[in-house]
Amino acid sequence: MSARSARKHGSHVAKYDLNAPAPETRTLDSVTGISKKGLPSGTVGVLGALVIGISTCAPAYTLTAAIGPAASEVGYQTPAIFLMGFIPMLLVALGYRALNSAMPDSGTSFTWATRAFGPWVGWMAGWGLIAATVLVLSNLAGIAVEFLFQSLGILLNDPSIADIAGNKFINIAVCLAFMAIATYISFRGMTSTKVFQYITVIFQMAVLVWFIIAMFMGAADPANAAGQLPELSWFNPFEVDSFSAFAAGIAVSIFVYWGWDTVLTMGEETKPSKGRISTESKAAMILVAILVVLYVGTAAATVAYAGLGDTGTGLNNSAIAENVFAALAHPVMGPAAILLSLAILVSALASINSTAISPARTLLAMSHYKALPASIKRIHPKYKSPYVALLWSSIVASAFYAVMRFISEDVLWDTITALGMMVCFYYGITALASPWYFRKTARREGVGSVISKIVLPAIGGILLLVVFVQTTIDSMNPDFGSGSNIAGIGLVGIIGVVVLGLGVVLMFVQAKAQPEFFRGQVLSRADASDDTSAVDVFDDGLN
Repeated sequence: MSARSARKHGSHVAKYDLNAPAPETRTLDSVTGISKKGLPSGTVGVLGALVIGISTCAPAYTLTAAIGPAASEVGYQTPAIFLMGFIPMLLVALGYRALNSAMPDSGTSFTWATRAFGPWVGWMAGWGLIAATVLVLSNLAGIAVEFLFQSLGILLNDPSIADIAGNKFINIAVCLAFMAIATYISFRGMTSTKVFQYITVIFQMAVLVWFIIAMFMGAADPANAAGQLPELSWFNPFEVDSFSAFAAGIAVSIFVYWGWDTVLTMGEETKPSKGRISTESKAAMILVAILVVLYVGTAAATVAYAGLGDTGTGLNNSAIAENVFAALAHPVMGPAAILLSLAILVSALASINSTAISPARTLLAMSHYKALPASIKRIHPKYKSPYVALLWSSIVASAFYAVMRFISEDVLWDTITALGMMVCFYYGITALASPWYFRKTARREGVGSVISKIVLPAIGGILLLVVFVQTTIDSMNPDFGSGSNIAGIGLVGIIGVVVLGLGVVLMFVQAKAQPEFFRGQVLSRADASDDTSAVDVFDDGLN
């Protein structure tokens, strides 16, 4: 029976109450258990999803935060490590695309891993995504604070204003304000988010392309003693000194690509596709292609212009490692440096807004499927946004940043490295969900399906999990990352272990409070051969 038919026959449509959970949704496919959650459908097209994806990845922000840590690990092979970081991302993207086509759901990693491997692995995959996003939200806000005061210093011709960001209390207060503004924009719904992203993405991409060209020109300038022309060896990953350095570099490079999967969390909100590939899958594949060209090009330009010196603008100068473009802006762009500062500022602000989409929808899905408390799945009756999940994401990220700002002097560097570990963890699990879920059906569909659904995602997933394990072991060394440590144990390692350990504890607490999900009674474990019919869903009183 359709929703329209249900209303025709007199079904009661309940009024919304902000303090009540969203109405339970039902599925007509009793096999999968997948169902809609009250999010508005048909509001985002390919271009809109692509823009939101670029905004989430925030090229201007990620590059200024990641090039320093990457160069400190692999030196001149920084372009190569960004290129290598793209390979597992591409392999993972194939698995994501296949899973999204079979099971479009805002829970993405959580939902797919649950269907493939069961509720316990699925819950941890969802936790990995949420943890990674909390880490990056705090980092985004920190970068925004840095560039706010730098931009003010340039505008007012007073460089000392930039030093205000070093005051921990002012830094944290401004960070919380940025988080509040971004959360409010996301609270207003996807349409409001999309318009905001169009404006900021166009601006930051135009300035970033200008900056890259200016760096290549500056590298060829005889007056720049550190400058040199790019060499082919810079793109050769086999010249990296050790596997540990390679793994650390990959973890950082994966950070710059991270966020493209946010596009797939909007599967319930995108417009229907006219072809076989869904709207969100098209946007995700285009996004990954754009990012690899942009990131490898920027890495090569930065190394060519700045060199690897440990003073001034050299990339091995630990004083600029957290925020390389802040040091390069004026030398490269002169009076136009304010544009780069503003581009990174709006990039970080826009990314806070768009990045909040992913954890909010994962939290919504986990609550919807009874893997988290029911109160989290509330949908705002007017804006159709998962506002409770948004608030939780913002509050936890803000608290994490405030605590880390007092623990570590290099909080941005340390959180980026820890973020890379979390991303490797949940991307790896999600990628492996594809070959396991399609293991029985791909062979019947032909060689192409075996390669795209089984072989390549499996390689990507294994690669990422190997990097996760290696980086976790290495991060326990007090010299790892920025060198921050507690009792002789690397702070990055402590962050990774504590975050994942907290996830395990919360999982067991939730399993005791609501055991239905963990017994497989809500989302059943299965493979593609079991799901013989398409998911057909409707929402009581929603459509």
